[in-house]
Amino acid sequence: ITLEYLNPLKMISLPSGFQDTISDFSSAFRKDVWPKVQLLLTGAIICPGSRTICNLLRSVGLRWEKNFPKFHRVLSHDKWSAYRLSGVLLGLTINRFVPKGECLVFGLDDTIERRWGPKISKRGIYRDPVRSSKSHFVKCSGLRWLSLMVLAHLPWLRPGVCWALPVLTVLCPSERFYTAQGRPVKKLTDWAAQVLSWLGRKCAGLERPVYLTGDGSFATFELFARAQQVGVGMIARMKLNSRLYHLPPKHYPAGKRGPRPPVGKRLLGMGKRVADKRTKWRKVVFSEWYGRTDKEMMITSGVAIWRESNKMLIKVKWVLVKDPEGKLEPALLGCTDFGLADEKVVTFLVRRWRVEVTFEEVRRHLGVETQRQWSDLAIDRTTPCLMTLFSIVCLWADKLNIRQPLQPNASAWYQKKHITFSGALAAVRLEILRKTKFSISDGKTHMESYSDKIRHLRFLLTQAVA
Repeated sequence: ITLEYLNPLKMISLPSGFQDTISDFSSAFRKDVWPKVQLLLTGAIICPGSRTICNLLRSVGLRWEKNFPKFHRVLSHDKWSAYRLSGVLLGLTINRFVPKGECLVFGLDDTIERRWGPKISKRGIYRDPVRSSKSHFVKCSGLRWLSLMVLAHLPWLRPGVCWALPVLTVLCPSERFYTAQGRPVKKLTDWAAQVLSWLGRKCAGLERPVYLTGDGSFATFELFARAQQVGVGMIARMKLNSRLYHLPPKHYPAGKRGPRPPVGKRLLGMGKRVADKRTKWRKVVFSEWYGRTDKEMMITSGVAIWRESNKMLIKVKWVLVKDPEGKLEPALLGCTDFGLADEKVVTFLVRRWRVEVTFEEVRRHLGVETQRQWSDLAIDRTTPCLMTLFSIVCLWADKLNIRQPLQPNASAWYQKKHITFSGALAAVRLEILRKTKFSISDGKTHMESYSDKIRHLRFLLTQAVA
């Protein structure tokens, strides 16, 4: 079964080079479902508007397909595993973008997909991270997604710049959903622990150092302990008032009764340590610092025990960072890998800001928050597919870059100097349109075939303008 079976007019289809890149995904689908998946994937790439199934069918020339419900069933009824596909995508991105011998760095963060509707049972009311500020609190209704992304340097980017490539995205239902079903509430950190375990299993045989970076919401005892169990280095931003203690003394006084203390004396508070003249600082210049270059920072570090009680003890490496210019607030970073260099701890965490950029790109260019599925299974599948579409576009763009270096998608009023995701997406779309076989049935003349081509291209342009 090929795409020609589903699309008799052969209007839009994937080039053979792109099909080879994603051929590993075919093992997760039945033979009659895989052609539909390729067709929907093609439509999601070239579709200029919202990513509904109907718009995808219009984009590939199937606007008159009478049996269109079979494409809806790909998301709502057909049996296939998104977790299995995530494992395949993880292997593809690592093999293509992370050279052998280098560390694997991942970013973990959550985002809110703004959705309304009484049929969406897993939605909740959350703080809007985009519109809220310290003095202004905004709430929104939507779905919370937790996304794991590979932080990698792509070949066509300038040195020192990395992109965040989504490989696994899971839905975290609201507290109201669990209460309505009479089930224990599963917090965001519980989902993060499952993602961490999944990452440890998938990377166990790669024989590479693996690090996972997160913001302050993931700096918990449970996640740090789970990271040490699965062999993943956890790096997260901790609070300045965290309860850190010296390591217990190696030599215990002979003859002293009682149990040995699990920790030593408490460390000087990090807020006080910043202003303490006895603190020994080192100057480090970072080539990339949240969009800036050659940023000079002062760092100091040590190994301590992070303690909440006698039962909650985690040995961590802490790194304190401050701005010599005084423009940025000091930050305390925690890491479960004691042998990792201080500069690497800071550099890996700085890479994490690209996760927020990816969230914005998938909303702007790939139609996240424009889909209109209502069944639970379709909702669980649609957004992860659109998120991973970012990584698939990068894989295809890399294949084009090998053949001919990608050029910035510049214009007369916007002279781009570097490749952006919109430029990579435009190159992939252009390649699909170039390689498309616009042949039709033998019953039509050449003049009619050209009219069909022009009519469909005019339709795509009209959709883009609208």
